[in-house]
Amino acid sequence: MNQKRFLQQIEPIKDKMFRLARRLLVSKEAAEDATQDVLVKLWKRKETLKTYDNLEAFAMTVTKNHCLDELRLKRNNNLRIVHNNYEDHQTGLQKQLETKNELELVEHLINELPQQQQVIIQLREIEQMEYDAIAKILNMNETAVRVNLSRARKKLRSQMQNLQDYGIAEH
Repeated sequence: MNQKRFLQQIEPIKDKMFRLARRLLVSKEAAEDATQDVLVKLWKRKETLKTYDNLEAFAMTVTKNHCLDELRLKRNNNLRIVHNNYEDHQTGLQKQLETKNELELVEHLINELPQQQQVIIQLREIEQMEYDAIAKILNMNETAVRVNLSRARKKLRSQMQNLQDYGIAEH
């Protein structure tokens, strides 16, 4: 596999790899470094990549494992996500502030979930991955992925309802 072919295959999933790394690691810089490290690993295995049925699932698995290895090495427990991919240029400043606050609130609530549920929410809701691909990435069966996702959604709904009941969240 030449460099051009490799880049054609990796380019569509590079951002997903970064967002997963960002979910698992402390900072944008750490996520960028991890993504680069994984890209180097994939490049070194470029000749065997064609043997994988789902390159995206494989790349995401390598990314997840690399990040978890980094965390084990650094014993870093300050995991946070910053995922602000929502932008609406046609709303007023007040609406933009409300939306930003809502996104920060949801981000905070997601960060309160167990790490496995955080990753599943990231892969399913943000990356829009299929259950079978998530199961492969996390080395789980699809039923376990669905159960964890259901529990995470239920907990998030409950927390949002509690916040609304106390007048903290408007929507």
